[in-house]
Amino acid sequence: MRLGFLNPLFERPGPWATVYVDTSHPDQSAAEEHERSAREACRRLEQQGADARTCRAVYDELTTVTPATEPVGRAVFASRGEVVLDPSLTAPPQGAPHACWSALPHVGPLMELAGDDPSCLVAYIDRTGADFELRGARGEKDVGQVTGQQWPVHRTASADWSERHFQLRTENTWEHNAGLIADELRARQEETRADLVLLVGDARERRAVHDRLPEQLRPRAAESEHGGRAAGSASPGTHAARLLDRDVDEVRARHVHDRTEEAMERFRAGRVPTDGRVTAAEGVPALVDAAREHRIGTLLIRPDGTDLYREVWAGAEPDQVAMRRTDLQYLGDARPVAVRADDALIRSAAATGAEVLTVPPGNGGEEANGAPVGGLGALLRWPYEGGATQ
Repeated sequence: MRLGFLNPLFERPGPWATVYVDTSHPDQSAAEEHERSAREACRRLEQQGADARTCRAVYDELTTVTPATEPVGRAVFASRGEVVLDPSLTAPPQGAPHACWSALPHVGPLMELAGDDPSCLVAYIDRTGADFELRGARGEKDVGQVTGQQWPVHRTASADWSERHFQLRTENTWEHNAGLIADELRARQEETRADLVLLVGDARERRAVHDRLPEQLRPRAAESEHGGRAAGSASPGTHAARLLDRDVDEVRARHVHDRTEEAMERFRAGRVPTDGRVTAAEGVPALVDAAREHRIGTLLIRPDGTDLYREVWAGAEPDQVAMRRTDLQYLGDARPVAVRADDALIRSAAATGAEVLTVPPGNGGEEANGAPVGGLGALLRWPYEGGATQ
């Protein structure tokens, strides 16, 4: 998960109110249930010391949330009487609304509940151009189109010389338009920073565009035989639209799976010293050291890990994090606060442009698939010398 959207939370001081609410079970009394949930969340915040203005801001925000606007759930982060961030969730939180008043925003659960949300740039292709649509867990939006040469695009069945010449011109038009679509697709992918590309349309048209994509984009491009550019080919609610939705979901899920597996493979290899150097770290003390040195490239989190709850000390700056209060005072912060390890490490990762990946344990536990012991690990930007990560 890219963490840039969390920066507003880390650019101002706390304390912070954090609430996660489930909106996935609508019924006839949904409005009353949401209002009760909002009151309960604010009551818990008050019990933990939250000020009245911030509780009121949280309450007002939560009472506007409905299953229609948020079919799964929402997180709310507020401080000093203002809701600063309210991202949608892609998985519902379990149980009653989770409410927390803490020195840092409690972003740890967001890594699992908002999930890795790879965006998919869908290109609806025909012989004359393409329409582009960006899709993700939070919906879809049109991102433009490209129009190529409009004539000639249809071949004839005649064997006459002039007709063969016309067919050659038609082939040239197809090739020109395929190249134009591929160029525009590359530009739209760079502009939207889409993780994936899905080509939709006739098999020959899809293949022509795919073959003209830049080398670095082809591994992220897939094709679907469902739907197309023509009006009504995949209208909402139709069987074709449902099949296309399934294809998009499968492409996105496969991307998350492959990316996680690749990271875990690197982690398993990196935690073993090679020539006295390791490129992976696990355990809170090692990760705290890596955070101070801006060494974390990808933070790995197993949501049920016990180390997530461990207490560390944090200062005003993201790299001011230590295992002991006295250590942080040496780093220049005279008023450190005790915080959860996952929240402190995520803040540090966000400040240095690192990513976070949620990694599930194997069927046999963390030892079975090499998941980070304790639930926290990292791929490092540069290795440790000496082979010691703990």
